[in-house]
Amino acid sequence: MPAYDGVASRLAPLLARILLGAEDPAGDGAAADLPIRVRAWDGSVVGPPGAPEFVLRHRRALRRLLWKPGEMGLVRAYVAGELDIEGDVFAALGAVQRVMRGGDEPIRLSSDDKREIVRTAVMLGAVGPEPKPPPEEFPAGRRGGSAGPMGESAAFFARVLGPTMAHAGGLWDEAVDLDEAQRTALAAAAERLGAGPGARVLDLDAGWGALACHLAEHHGARVVALTRTAAQADHIAARAAEAGLSDRVEVRGWELDGAGGGPYDAVAGLAGLAGAESLDRAVPRLYELLAPGGRLLLQQPVRRPGPHHVRRTFTTGYVFPEDGELVPLGDLVTALEDAGLEIRRLGARREHHARTLRAWAANLKRHWAECSELAGPGRARVWLLYLAASALACESGRIGVHEIGAIRRDRDGRAGTTLVEGRAVQGFAAP
Repeated sequence: MPAYDGVASRLAPLLARILLGAEDPAGDGAAADLPIRVRAWDGSVVGPPGAPEFVLRHRRALRRLLWKPGEMGLVRAYVAGELDIEGDVFAALGAVQRVMRGGDEPIRLSSDDKREIVRTAVMLGAVGPEPKPPPEEFPAGRRGGSAGPMGESAAFFARVLGPTMAHAGGLWDEAVDLDEAQRTALAAAAERLGAGPGARVLDLDAGWGALACHLAEHHGARVVALTRTAAQADHIAARAAEAGLSDRVEVRGWELDGAGGGPYDAVAGLAGLAGAESLDRAVPRLYELLAPGGRLLLQQPVRRPGPHHVRRTFTTGYVFPEDGELVPLGDLVTALEDAGLEIRRLGARREHHARTLRAWAANLKRHWAECSELAGPGRARVWLLYLAASALACESGRIGVHEIGAIRRDRDGRAGTTLVEGRAVQGFAAP
């Protein structure tokens, strides 16, 4: 591996340990398998030409990595602007994918590693107290009422999400671009929900109103839209008014209690439900809200089954402090069935979601200057990191996304009618 005199050549073996968790079996400090190119604050470079390049602009970036080896150290340095990624962010994160693993085990260092790291850090002048987290990081233990990334403005999301402003994954089977993929997904969701004239629909996480307005405009449904933020509520209300849908789209607050007493002919959750802690509360409530014969449609991110150590991660620290912990698919299906809902449809959407995430990231990069001005440079960096890391997790299968269709059976145990004029509904209902 080519190396040049300067800080970078001394950084290579250190970064191999604190960023990649790699060992130096030869004992010569060469870190010959370093899959990235590193440019240090003195301009020196180490690493194979053409490899993804990480630029350490300040010693503080190294100090962050020393205090928090792995994911949180990398994230804090990047969000603070002390570390940059030049070129393809997907290739860069893919090269260090062991770091961005969410709930997986963090990198652990041996006593010998720690002594060697401290010695090198002293030579580089990077020893000092732990830097404060960047202001974009949520305080530890923050819960309740957080908007997460949805706190950005409608103008920001218009540039990232595209014309539909849909915040769920698109369907890419025959779509040529993001807009078509999202419109196809909205039409498919409406069909699954069986929403027709007069149907009452609850949108659990309406986002910027894409599904709510689609159901009202194209299917004549009456939609109650739950929103995370005041900005979302104002945007949906304005969007509905502009389309002449104010009498069919009602915006309410984020908590599920805001849904009222029902009954609803259909409930949609295209951004999924929260983590395991919320399932015991949310799922029985959804059963209560549905009319006999009513449908539930979820598009749910899930993790692999098996042991899971809950700890602070990039997602819970910067994106979704309340519901960043994913649950296995089986746990969610069990919770739905235990509540009395019958599963009628189950399908994988992982590849579609990954492609949507990549399209959103491309939009963000295309409008980088505007998005950085609208949200602030740190929040724009949070978003790019989140979209890229999530896409890679979907593509590798570490995170899945499934569409789940369920029905509350009617009083005679059937699953084919709703309260809307007793009509039969199609999609995943019984034939």
